[in-house]
Amino acid sequence: MSVIFYDFPDFNPNLKPFEMLQAGIFGGTYFRDIYSSITKQNYKDTWKELPDFWIINLPDNFYKSNIYDENVNKYKIKCGSDLRIWEKNGWINEQDPYGWFQWYCRFYCGRRTDDDERQIKRWIHIAGPKGRIKKRFLNVINKQKIEDETYNPALRQTLLHWGVIF
Repeated sequence: MSVIFYDFPDFNPNLKPFEMLQAGIFGGTYFRDIYSSITKQNYKDTWKELPDFWIINLPDNFYKSNIYDENVNKYKIKCGSDLRIWEKNGWINEQDPYGWFQWYCRFYCGRRTDDDERQIKRWIHIAGPKGRIKKRFLNVINKQKIEDETYNPALRQTLLHWGVIF
């Protein structure tokens, strides 16, 4: 079932941010301490802005570890690129120095900003109904049962990073 945002009806991931954290994403490192080359600032303990119930029973290595652990990821695979690549490619906005998932957490909690349309367009192009990663996944999954979670774990983990799970 999709998450519904009435103000942005084309944005409909099927996972809430806390469900993504609980499933296992970004090797557990997403909310580690960072230095942003975009803002030229250090960020520490950013995870503290998350609602308590999102992380109360979650081990620290699921969201704020300094060491990437592929075993934390739902599909037990190293997946994605690092913050430096995100910054270099222009995917990071000053207001969300950690990137898309930080934006999604804040958006889900009710924040609306001038960056919403850009972030939602990114989601649509990657994981939306005709998104390139989702289409690629659906094209290859036709050869296997969709319930077989061992099939194509890299595409599954990538989609999970964007709030979509099958």
